[in-house]
Amino acid sequence: MEEKAMSTMTEAATRITGGVDTHRDVHVAAALDDRGGLLSTGEFATTAVGYHQLLVWLGSFGPVDRVGVEGTGTYGAALARHLLDHDIEVIEVDRPNRQRRRRVGKSDTTDAISAARAALSGEASTAAKTRDGNVEKLRVLRVARRSIRHDRVRAINQLRAMIVTAPPELRGQLGSLSPISVAQAVAKFRVADPTSDLGALKYAMRSLGRRAEALRAEAKELDKIMKIIINDTAPALIARRGIGVDTAGALLVAAGDNPQRLRSEAGFVRLCGAAPLEASSGMVTRHRLSRAGNREANAALYTIVVNRMAHDPRTRAYAQRRRDDNKSNLEIIRSLKRYVAREVYPLLGNTPLTN
Repeated sequence: MEEKAMSTMTEAATRITGGVDTHRDVHVAAALDDRGGLLSTGEFATTAVGYHQLLVWLGSFGPVDRVGVEGTGTYGAALARHLLDHDIEVIEVDRPNRQRRRRVGKSDTTDAISAARAALSGEASTAAKTRDGNVEKLRVLRVARRSIRHDRVRAINQLRAMIVTAPPELRGQLGSLSPISVAQAVAKFRVADPTSDLGALKYAMRSLGRRAEALRAEAKELDKIMKIIINDTAPALIARRGIGVDTAGALLVAAGDNPQRLRSEAGFVRLCGAAPLEASSGMVTRHRLSRAGNREANAALYTIVVNRMAHDPRTRAYAQRRRDDNKSNLEIIRSLKRYVAREVYPLLGNTPLTN
C-alpha cells in the first residue's frame, strides 16, 4: 500500500508543462516540473522533424501535461497542430508582460519560460485554435477577400482622383456617378489614340475601371465559396437578421474550429471586445466600450448592430427606449453588441454550444 502511494506521488510529480517562444526558423522551448521548477531549455527547427524532436524532448522529462505556445495563429500554428495531433493540450499565450520585460530583460529563453509558467499557473488558460476544419478554410479565403477589397478601393480612389483633374466634359459625364457606376462606365471606354492627351487619360481610367470590375467579380466568387462553407458550418448563424457572409465569417474565424475552447458565452464576448468595462468615478456609475479583443469580430458585431438599428423594428424600439433614458449612441451600441454576441454564441457550429 505504501509503495503504491509512493508511486502515485512520483507520477503526480512528473507532469511536465512546456512553453514555446515561436519564430520563423527556430522555436525556443522550456520545460517546467509541476512546481514551476525549470528543467531545461532548447532550440528546435521549424520543420516536421524539429516539431517531433521538441515533443520527444519534452517527453523525456515525464508525461507532458500542456504546452503554452506564443503565436498559435502565426509562427506557432504548425507546431500547435503537431502537438494537438499527439493529444497534447495547447494553451494560447500572449506575449509576456511589458513591465516584467523592462525589469528582467527580454530573450527568447525568458519568453519561453514565461509562456510555460503562464500555462502552468492558469494565467493563460484559453485553448489554442485547432485550425483543422471549415473555419480555417474561411480564414484563408477571408485573407484573399480582404486583399481584394483593399486593392479595389485603391483603384476606385485613384479613378475618382483622375476625374477631379479631367477635362470639364469628361468630369461632367462621370462626376455624378457612384463609385461602382464610374468603374463600369470607364471600363467601356474606347480609346482611338492612347498617346494623345485625352486618349492617355481615358486609357488610364479604363485600365483602373477594368481592374476594379475584375476584382469585384473575383470578390463575388469568393463570397459564393465562403457562403457554402458557412452554411455547412453554422447555417443558423447566417440565417439571422443582419448577419451576412462577411460578418458571419469574421465571428467564426474569431471563435475557431473549436469554439468550445471559449467555455462560455462570456468568454466569447470578451474575445470580441464586447464585454462592458467599468468606468465609474465618484458619483458617476457607468460602463464603456472595450478596446480589447479581436477587432474584426468587434467590427462584425458593430455592422450587425448598425444594420439592425436601421432595419429591425425590435432593435429600433430598444434604441429609442435607451435614448429616452438619456443614453448615448455609443452606450446603446455597446449594449446591443453584448446582446448580439450572446445571441450568436450558441450558433457558431453545427453542434449547439452551452454556457
